[in-house]
Amino acid sequence: MASAQRRSEAVRHLHGAAGAIAALTIGLPVVAQQPDTLHPHAVQPERPTVATHAGTVARGWWEIETGLEHDRIGSSTTLLVPTVLKVGVASHVQVEVFGSAEQPATNITGLGDFGVNVKWRLLDDAPILGDVAVEPGIKLPTASPSSGLGTGTTDLLLLLISSHEFGAVAMDLNAGYAHRSGNGTNTPKNATVWTASFGGSAVGPVGWVAELYGYPATSGPAGQASIVSFLLGPTFLPREWLFFDAGIITPITGPQPRAVYAGTVINLGRLW
Repeated sequence: MASAQRRSEAVRHLHGAAGAIAALTIGLPVVAQQPDTLHPHAVQPERPTVATHAGTVARGWWEIETGLEHDRIGSSTTLLVPTVLKVGVASHVQVEVFGSAEQPATNITGLGDFGVNVKWRLLDDAPILGDVAVEPGIKLPTASPSSGLGTGTTDLLLLLISSHEFGAVAMDLNAGYAHRSGNGTNTPKNATVWTASFGGSAVGPVGWVAELYGYPATSGPAGQASIVSFLLGPTFLPREWLFFDAGIITPITGPQPRAVYAGTVINLGRLW
């Protein structure tokens, strides 16, 4: 699990949300079809990974993603409940409200920072680029940084997305940038992320996802070394509108927690 917001301090540094999954810019196209050819009730999971795909929820329909993630780095642990609500507002545009409940190492349980993203699908099946989308967003300082639940900054976010299909395997490539308010004491003023996510079907409704992702080094008082991590896990699609996932996250380099996660995505139907 995106969002999640994920990868504990690393994700706070990029998305300003509490925990590794918080941003919930997560990706795995479950069905190898263009979004416009899917039934509008077909789920569009953007989890469990850091990456997201270029697909959008159908206009007038809404979807929720939520789950649990347990992070451990040394003797410090964090429990996350990242959640994102997505609404299709146009044929190629969806609005997302994201946030996370969590229990960081301070053992104070509460709600982390909340934010809003807008995903705009620009191209479908373009030569070389595949499906292309941009996702600007803003994260607001709704949680107290002293509790460990928030960063105390307003973050401007931008994610570039390119999705491809190679037979039964889907690939999502992301590049992201975050610029934050404040003086860089609690969290770096600027941060970036890159991801390469792959997924597909295994047997019937059971599938898989694997991802390599990284957070390049940041500067300033709160700066940290670069992070590269790997994610692997199964997925399960019992209904076109219902999706489950689980898996592990393991660090390759840098201060990345080891993590386990499990979650669900539900297409809730038509709003209008």
